[in-house]
Amino acid sequence: MATTAHCESCKFFDDHKSNTGSTQRAEGLCRYNPPVSQPGPDARGLWPVVGATDWCGHYTVEMTPAE
Repeated sequence: MATTAHCESCKFFDDHKSNTGSTQRAEGLCRYNPPVSQPGPDARGLWPVVGATDWCGHYTVEMTPAE
């Protein structure tokens, strides 16, 4: 697998920069699958946390608009 094929460059990786302008760590959320539900009725679902340099078989390169 190419060294650039990692979560940080995947279109399904959410690094939260849109919310805060910066990230705290080299982690983000994988948005490929829906959130995992929690056992309690008042609990919210959670998106899987992944490292920026992780990768999986669902990797899809992030498309950038042509300039």
